[in-house]
Amino acid sequence: MAVNAPRAWLITYDITDPKRLARLHRFLVRQATPVQYSVFHFEGSAAQMGRLMADIEARIAPASDDVRGYQLPEHLSIDTLGRGGSPGDVLLLSPASPGLQRLLEATGRSPRTNSNPPPCYDPGAGPQEDTP
Repeated sequence: MAVNAPRAWLITYDITDPKRLARLHRFLVRQATPVQYSVFHFEGSAAQMGRLMADIEARIAPASDDVRGYQLPEHLSIDTLGRGGSPGDVLLLSPASPGLQRLLEATGRSPRTNSNPPPCYDPGAGPQEDTP
């Protein structure tokens, strides 16, 4: 895979301060796609992910907060328990990340292929609560 090729990333966070949590959530919904509370999917090169993590670091308190970025393998295997589901009416489409639809389905969502897509996740609606 080329160095600048898009890759699929999973970003997770545990933020201790409610104001920082809301700020980081608002920032991430503009950069990545919410998959579950405190879990986001991001597509980009390793350099783009590095820049995103630097931007995230500027918004957190590294001594008390925890943010992690995981590169997803091309062949993704997912196990889920519980009610599943994604926040909002999220539709994930990506030819660069073949495992993304499996991720979507594992969170309780089915891919849609009709010509009337659902509304996009609305970051203007404010942050979702960080508890299921």
